Amino acid sequence: MSASLLSPPLLRGEGLPDFPAITPEQVRQQIPLLLQELNAGLSDLEDGLNLTLGSSEPLGWSQVMDPLQRLGERLRWSWGVVSHLNGVCNSPELREAHRSQQGAVVAFGNRVGQSRSIYHALKRLQEQHRAGSLPLDPTQERILEAELLDMQLRGVALEGEAQAAFNTASEELAELATRFGNHVLDATNGWSLALNSTEEVDGLPESLRQLLAQAARDAGLKAADGSEPSAEKGPWLLGLDMPRAMPFLKYSRRRDLRERLYKAQVSRASSGDLDNSPLIERILTLKREQAARLGYATWAEVSLASKMADSVDAVERLLEDLRAAAYPAAQRELKALAACAERHGAAEAGELKPWDVSFWAEVLRRESFDLHGEALRPWFPLPRVLDGLFALCGRLFAIRIEAADGEAPVWHPDVRFFRVFDAANDKAIAGFYLDPYSRPGSKRGGAWMDDCLGRSRDAAGHPVLPVAYLICNQSPPVGDTPSLMTFEEVETLFHEFGHGLQHMLTTVERPEAAGINHVEWDAVELPSQFMENWCYDRSTLLGMARHWQSGQPLPEAEFAKLLAARTFMGGSATLRQVHFALVDLRLHSAWSPATGLSPEALRRQIATTTTVLPPIPEDSFLCAFSHIFAGGYSAGYYSYKWAEVLSADAFSAFEEVGLENEPEVQSTGRRFRDTVLSLGGSRSPSEVFEAFRGREPSAEALIRHSGLLAA
Repeated sequence: MSASLLSPPLLRGEGLPDFPAITPEQVRQQIPLLLQELNAGLSDLEDGLNLTLGSSEPLGWSQVMDPLQRLGERLRWSWGVVSHLNGVCNSPELREAHRSQQGAVVAFGNRVGQSRSIYHALKRLQEQHRAGSLPLDPTQERILEAELLDMQLRGVALEGEAQAAFNTASEELAELATRFGNHVLDATNGWSLALNSTEEVDGLPESLRQLLAQAARDAGLKAADGSEPSAEKGPWLLGLDMPRAMPFLKYSRRRDLRERLYKAQVSRASSGDLDNSPLIERILTLKREQAARLGYATWAEVSLASKMADSVDAVERLLEDLRAAAYPAAQRELKALAACAERHGAAEAGELKPWDVSFWAEVLRRESFDLHGEALRPWFPLPRVLDGLFALCGRLFAIRIEAADGEAPVWHPDVRFFRVFDAANDKAIAGFYLDPYSRPGSKRGGAWMDDCLGRSRDAAGHPVLPVAYLICNQSPPVGDTPSLMTFEEVETLFHEFGHGLQHMLTTVERPEAAGINHVEWDAVELPSQFMENWCYDRSTLLGMARHWQSGQPLPEAEFAKLLAARTFMGGSATLRQVHFALVDLRLHSAWSPATGLSPEALRRQIATTTTVLPPIPEDSFLCAFSHIFAGGYSAGYYSYKWAEVLSADAFSAFEEVGLENEPEVQSTGRRFRDTVLSLGGSRSPSEVFEAFRGREPSAEALIRHSGLLAA
C-alpha cells in the first residue's frame, strides 16, 4: 500500500480528495504538520542550491524546478481542498479553521517567493541558457521568465524592514480578502422577506413561486392554517441569492417589493458588523504600499506587469472605446423602457429607477420579440443541457464525456463526477466535478472553475490526469421537477465549461505551464467566452433544447426570437461591464486617501459617464465587489472585455467557414483544441491566438456580436 493512502486525508497530497473525511479539526491539526514538513524541504533545497551556486558546477533544470514544483504542489493540493470546501460547504467551524491557518500558509508562500537561493538558481539557469550551455525549449524559457517575474513581484529583492513589512502586509491582505468574502456571504444569507399574500407574488411565474415556497419550507415557515408552504397558497420566502432575486426583479408587478429587494441587494455588507467599507480602504491602502515597496507607482502597474495589456493607458483606451460606443446605445435603451412603461400607463414612466429596469426590459423584450424568457425554462432541463454541451464538445474537440457518479468522493449529494475520454483512442484524459445548484446557506455566490488536480507526473513517473471543479449557482430542482434553467444559466454553464476545457485538454507536459497555469489573466477568459457563443448556434441549441416532459424540441420560431433578441439591451450590458472595469482600474491606479475621496465617492464620480441611471444613495456595490476585493481580479476586471475581443474573433473563424459546414466546423474545432485549449501557458497568448487564427486579433467581431456596430 502506498504511503499516501496511509496519510491523513488532508495530507495525502495526491489523487482525488476524500471530501467527507476532511474536518475542520483536521485543518487545525494537519496544516501545521504539512507546513513544518514543507519548510524543512525548502531548507534542504536551498542548502543544496547554495552548494552548487558556490561552486563552478553547472545547474540542471531538474535540480531546481522539479523539487520546487513538488513543494508547491503539496501545499496547493492540501490547502486547495480547504479553500474549496470553504467556498462550497462554508460553516462557522470550517471558516475559523481556515482563518487560523491562512497566515502560516501565506508566510510559507512568501518564504518560497523571497528565497534568494531559488532566485539566484533561476537566474543561473537563465544565464546558462543564454550562454548556450543549457538548452531549454520555449516552454521552459517561458516558465523561467514567469517564475522570475513572480518572485520579483513577491518581494525577493526586498531586505530587512522593507521585506518584513511586505510579508506582514501580504498576510493581512489574505486575511482581509477572506473576511470580505465571509461578510458578503453572511449579508446575503442574513436578509429574507416572507411573502404571505397572493398580491405580493403578482406576476411571478410558476417556477419562481415554487422556488420561493420551497425556500419557505426549508426555513420552517407554515401557512396561516398550519399547512406546508405551497406555490399556490404560500407563504413564499424571498432572498438575495441570484435564483430568487433576479427573477423577482424581472417579473414582480409589486414595485414596492422590487424596491425593497433591490435596495437590500445593493447595500449588502455595508453596515454593522458586516460592513466592508473599512476593509476596502485598508485593502487599497495596503496594495498601494506594497506597490511602492516593489518600485511601482500603483497596484495597477503591479497587476499589469504579468498581463497582456502593457499599461494602464492601454486598458483605459479599450474601455473608453467601448464606453463611447455603449453610452449612447444605453441612453436609447433607457428611453425605450420609459416609453414602454408609459404605454402601459405606469406611474414610474417619467422617472424610472434601477429596480424598474429589469421589469420593463422583460416587458419590452416580450413585446419586441414575442420572447418569454421564463417560458423557455421547460426546454432547458439540466440533464438535456449537459447532453447538448457534451455533444458539442464531441463535435468540436473529438472528446467523449461520461458520467462517473460514485467513482469519486463528493462534498454534497448534488455534486456529480464525470470522466473525459479522447474519442480518437478512447483513452481517459481528464475528469471534472459539477456542483450546479445554489445553496445560499453554505456556498458562495457566482460561478467558477478551479483545479482539483493538474496535468503532471507523480513521483514514480506515472501521468496524473487533470481534474476540474466546475461550480455554478443555478436554480435547483423543485420537488420532482428537475433543474429548469434560464437561458442565462445555460450561458453560465457553457462559460465555466470553457475554463474547464482549457484545464482538462492541455497537452503541456510541464505542470508549471499546463492548463491555465501561467496564462496571462487577461487572456484566461478566452475559452470561456468562446463557449458562450455556441448557445446561439442553431444545431447546438436545437440539439439540446427539448421539453423536459414531452421531449419535443424547441420550436424553430423560438430559436429565431432568441437570436433576434441576442443584442437586446446590449448597450446597457456593455456599459455595466465598462463601469465595473473602470472603477476597479482607477481604484488601483488613481485612488489614495490623499485624494480626499472615499472609494465609493470615486466610484460615483466615474458613474457620471459610465451609467445612465446614477447609483441610488443606498447603493454600496463596492462592499460586495468580491471579484476585486476577495478574488483575483484586482486591477484586472477589464480582462473580461480584453479577452472578449479574442473570444469573439476566435468564434468568427467558425462563422467564416459556415456554421452549417460540419466538416469545416470540426476541422476548425480541432485546431482550436490543438492551440488555445492545448498549449496553455507554454506560449504567450498572442502567439497561441495567432497559431489558431493565422493573424493578430481584431475587435470587429466583438463590436458586431455586441450589436454596437452602428454606434
